[in-house]
Amino acid sequence: MYLKGSDWQMKKRRKQRRSNPALILLLLGLIAAVIYFDRFVVAEIPAISQPTPTATLNPESIWQNAKENYEQGNLQRSIELYTQVIQLDPTNDQIYVELARIQVLAGYYEAAQTSASNALLLNPDNPSAHAVLGWTLNFLGHSTEAEQSFLDALELDPESAQAHAYYAEWLVDDLQYDEAKIYASKALEIEPTLLEAHSARGYVYWITGNYELAIEEYKIAIEMSDKIADLHLSLGLVYQSLDLLDEAINEFGLADSYNPANPLPVTYTARIYMFTGEYAKAIQFAKQAVSKDPTNPIRWGNLGQAYYNNFQYTESIEAFELAIHGGLTDDNQAVAGLTLSNEVSFYFYLYGFSLANTRQCTKAVPIAQAILNAVPGDQIAVDNANEIYAICESYISEVEITPTVEIETTSPPSGNQREPTNMRFW
Repeated sequence: MYLKGSDWQMKKRRKQRRSNPALILLLLGLIAAVIYFDRFVVAEIPAISQPTPTATLNPESIWQNAKENYEQGNLQRSIELYTQVIQLDPTNDQIYVELARIQVLAGYYEAAQTSASNALLLNPDNPSAHAVLGWTLNFLGHSTEAEQSFLDALELDPESAQAHAYYAEWLVDDLQYDEAKIYASKALEIEPTLLEAHSARGYVYWITGNYELAIEEYKIAIEMSDKIADLHLSLGLVYQSLDLLDEAINEFGLADSYNPANPLPVTYTARIYMFTGEYAKAIQFAKQAVSKDPTNPIRWGNLGQAYYNNFQYTESIEAFELAIHGGLTDDNQAVAGLTLSNEVSFYFYLYGFSLANTRQCTKAVPIAQAILNAVPGDQIAVDNANEIYAICESYISEVEITPTVEIETTSPPSGNQREPTNMRFW
């Protein structure tokens, strides 16, 4: 039953409320924040199920960058980039060859040998790989293997400028000067803009005494790439041959700056200062050489000589003892003593003089005896050995002279003696 006309209704109308301005502003702010988060924040967050995009490395682009860095003289950066290319494309033998060549120019001979060998594993018929491997082996003193690599390269490619240039240097080291000139000239004829061709001919000219021509060739090579340490080192030695000592020291300084790990630039600088009588400077650079190459007895011998020339006999004895008898450095690195021969006899008699001048004749006289027995044909060494005896003669009867340390010696030389392999650097 329905009640009609009644004031009662089944649905009751709600009472209207007055609006709240503060609440409206709060709601509008929240809406704006949601819209901003949706449009700008969420859009920058990558979806969980989608990987972040990465740039694709292009081996060709990196390879080109490596070449450009070499051309600009940035050898270290070029080596890094070539290494990256190999990681991306490890089957391209030519990349290994180019890397090996730059590693040689930067002085990393062992690494260059590995790179060239890897190239040959990929392609045994790559003439450039054989040529660069031979070049590396020659620097490392493996003369026989180096020549075979050059011959293999020339058999595969008789017109290889690199093989001709590298073989020319080997021929110089083997004292075959006429043949060396032919191969160096042929390298330039084949490829006049090849840096190694100018360097090789500069080496030929230097060793054969054509110093002015050697300077021209080395300068041409340096213009092609002016941050190659060995080029500055070689030019410095040519300047030294002409007694242009300031120019030599400058080139040695450049060589040291481009390859600080190489002890030879500071070694040669020390020797110049010994020659000019600036012994304090000689000691300074000889110490640097020792710090760069602490296990090499030659570096200790040079330092001993510098101290001796500066009348610092106690310090010279300490350095000579490591050079001649061997032992451990202050940081426990082992030094093998030198073998007494014509090439190093001056270290032995300077050591003997240092001992004699400090009245240590029980050590000095055995050194003199060893010199007379080992190098009787070296008149300068013999005269100095006799002088050591003379210094000790006034009080030699006061002590019993017995050898305190055995001296390693070589047999007396006979016939024509070969110069050390790779005569440029020692």
